[in-house]
Amino acid sequence: MSTALIIDPNPERGENLRRILEFLEYDAVLVVDPGDWRSAMPQGHRIEVLLLAPCSGEDGLLEAYRAIKEHDPRLPIIYLRDPHADSSAGREIDADTIATISLPVRHPDLQFALQQALIQGDDQGDPGGPRSPELFRNLVGSSAGVRKVRRLIEQVGKTDATALLLGESGTGKEVVARNIHYHSQRRYKPFVPVNCGAIPPDLLESELFGHEKGAFTGAISARRGRFEMAAGGTLFLDEIGDMPLSMQVKLLRVLQERTFERVGSNKSIAADARIVAATHSDLEAAISEGRFREDLYYRLNVFPMEMPTLRSRVEDLPLLVNDLVNRTEHEKRGSIRLTPAAMDCLCRYSWPGNVRELANLIERLVILYPYGAVDADDLPDKYRVPSGQDSVPGAQEPAGASVAAQELPSEGLDLKEHMNKLESMLIIQALDEAGGIVAHAARRLRMGRTTLVEKMRKLGIRRHDVRRAQEQPIAVTLLKQ
Repeated sequence: MSTALIIDPNPERGENLRRILEFLEYDAVLVVDPGDWRSAMPQGHRIEVLLLAPCSGEDGLLEAYRAIKEHDPRLPIIYLRDPHADSSAGREIDADTIATISLPVRHPDLQFALQQALIQGDDQGDPGGPRSPELFRNLVGSSAGVRKVRRLIEQVGKTDATALLLGESGTGKEVVARNIHYHSQRRYKPFVPVNCGAIPPDLLESELFGHEKGAFTGAISARRGRFEMAAGGTLFLDEIGDMPLSMQVKLLRVLQERTFERVGSNKSIAADARIVAATHSDLEAAISEGRFREDLYYRLNVFPMEMPTLRSRVEDLPLLVNDLVNRTEHEKRGSIRLTPAAMDCLCRYSWPGNVRELANLIERLVILYPYGAVDADDLPDKYRVPSGQDSVPGAQEPAGASVAAQELPSEGLDLKEHMNKLESMLIIQALDEAGGIVAHAARRLRMGRTTLVEKMRKLGIRRHDVRRAQEQPIAVTLLKQ
């Protein structure tokens, strides 16, 4: 089991921190004496994150810190720094942490730090580099559109270039923004999202840049803005097209000069945050209508990425459904199974809400038919598109569904052979998404590597089948066998 270890010589402060972590669903252990950390850990538990607070006995703290690092060199460490004290021990520890929080601990700062610890902890099984894009929510599929997005993420993630994500609502723009962050050198620093359209215009400046105490009515204390929170990391400006013109001017100045001031202050603060912006609006049309500044558009449009709609990659729908159902099972919220007829209806639907609409539908079906089979007649009315009729003119049947969503032939079929073909199709897709790396494909299929190797041997799947799958639709490859 995983445990958050807190080393804090102040029992009252440490106990408060332990309660906060338990509220955040961490199994937290508090150690007051740094030398007792090993005996305090429950048998069989692994330290997932270490929170270190300063203490008067620097030698004991350093000794415990070095012993824990020797025990697990890749352990994520959060240092709770006393802003009124400076010590050689604190400087040594601070140099090797994923986050430093000034005391007293503020809840948002702690959440950001724990988020970075979770990212680093997930990567311990993959020492070769960042997590693969397919591990992130809703970036599932093997269609040309998804593969292109993955390639662009890997290319732009290595740089600090500003990215502009374009596309309809529900296509997964924030998912891609998080992928860009996790594939960058800033991945161990905060990822800070802000919805520019959801914050009232008179509060947006304070939200982005922060404010000083007494800067305006209600400012009873100084507050950091999102730019400060994202220092060293990534700031995601969602729905940038809805930002008021007055704020567009101020944002442009920050992007140009890389400095800003809090509201009510004349002290310049360096803006060290990588910018990823997103919008569902047509910014060029907004420019012609005077609703968006042209100079800001060109400042943001350094690396544009167009998100594919779900209706344009409907061949990914069976994989998306499988991923969403697996997620509900993992979260112990139930499960369902879609019949071929139900899957056929979903593949013919237009999906104006894209992946977000699909996720909502799966959640609704899990509530209505827990652990049951969902047929076409069980779907809500608007999803019941008759077979042979497309809800979108020119829509094509998905390549992956031509095998998975077929009715039983009148002459019958060899069920074992048919299931082997389906299994081969999914294994080849997983290998394709994993670039031919069997270990990554096994994680994608929720099985052990040796089990997958044995299945590949029995089904006669070789590595060159991945290249063959990239050249032609997988369903066609299987039907020709």
